[in-house]
Amino acid sequence: MLKNKPREGTILILLLCMGLCLRIAAAVSIEGFSSDIHLFRNWAGTAADNLGQFYFKSSSDYPPLYIYVLFLIGKLLSFPAISPYTVLIIKLPAILADLATALFIFKVASKYHSRKTGILLAAYYLFNPAVWINSSLWGQVDSFFTLLIVAAVYLLTEKKLGFSAVFFTAAVLMKPQGIIFLPVLFFELVRTKKMGDILKAMVSAIITALIIILPFSLNRGLTWIYQLFAGTVAEYPYASVNAFNLYGLLGANYVNDAKTLLLFSYHRWGLILIVLTTLFSWLVYIKGNSRRFAFAAAMLQIMGVFTLATRMHERYLFPAIALAVFAWIYLKDKRLFFLAGGVSVTSFFNTFFILFHTSRIMDSSGYGFWLRIISLLNVLLLIWAAKTVFDLALNRKSDDNMF
Repeated sequence: MLKNKPREGTILILLLCMGLCLRIAAAVSIEGFSSDIHLFRNWAGTAADNLGQFYFKSSSDYPPLYIYVLFLIGKLLSFPAISPYTVLIIKLPAILADLATALFIFKVASKYHSRKTGILLAAYYLFNPAVWINSSLWGQVDSFFTLLIVAAVYLLTEKKLGFSAVFFTAAVLMKPQGIIFLPVLFFELVRTKKMGDILKAMVSAIITALIIILPFSLNRGLTWIYQLFAGTVAEYPYASVNAFNLYGLLGANYVNDAKTLLLFSYHRWGLILIVLTTLFSWLVYIKGNSRRFAFAAAMLQIMGVFTLATRMHERYLFPAIALAVFAWIYLKDKRLFFLAGGVSVTSFFNTFFILFHTSRIMDSSGYGFWLRIISLLNVLLLIWAAKTVFDLALNRKSDDNMF
């Protein structure tokens, strides 16, 4: 019987093929979030026409990294045989990123647990509704962004801090939310206290940034990237932008974040809570004193910022799903796997309601039962995550010399 048992590699290939087929079927079933698809289509065409002049000829608020992907999409869509599949092609990079992240999960879980565990975790991610609703139905690119973050943190755990800095920088230059995760690299550099690591990370980050930014910087200098980020951050000055978080719970969805809540404005409260979140993640990292806590710290960062900061969108919690899975792989506490399930549920419903019921959620008048329940659940999940990871840091294994 054992000889007839399928090899794990074959099972993994079958799972990946099934996951791909599911996503293709979902991708062509609906257009997705029409405004996002329309923007990606237009940006792809503009990038394909003249990549270097992209920001002169478009109103894009995206940092430059994903514009390279849109450039390739635009070139593909220029072929008449491909153009009928425009929506699928636009969604394809995120779909492939889903599969790559699942494969990543399998590889790392197989290394620290078993190949069977790797298969189960890869399947969990592949067929997680919160994952494929984002890429295959909505048509957003959070999966691509998440893959960059996962690669960055994994390389950090492998002591490859120069390469880790490359991926952290790439993530920041894809979405401003990448800044949320930069403290994790800082935590490790402070922990090791090695000047060589610090210099390697700095040089790698600078070179990566220049390579990505320079093609768009002809005749405009380098300050344009700062202006782009500043404009993107200021574009939605609201306590919550359809994010089911603390401010959603308080009824502040699409409420201007300059308004006062108790002593301070919503915006200032958000900044204060970002700082406190980062300090708590750092405390966990100090107490854990191990690279094993890198994924847990990254998970705390995104859960804390999404739940407590202003100007959050509905999809910003998405990376927490994969990060919680990796945190479980490294720290081996079942509570982290349940956290992955919890953020999957809240992320799915937040995305689902905005994708299919936008007209009822877009402003504070849409504040209703489900917004309250899911927002409260996200607050409770954050508290549980903080307690769980802090407990694990206090009770770390003293004999773990690998990290």
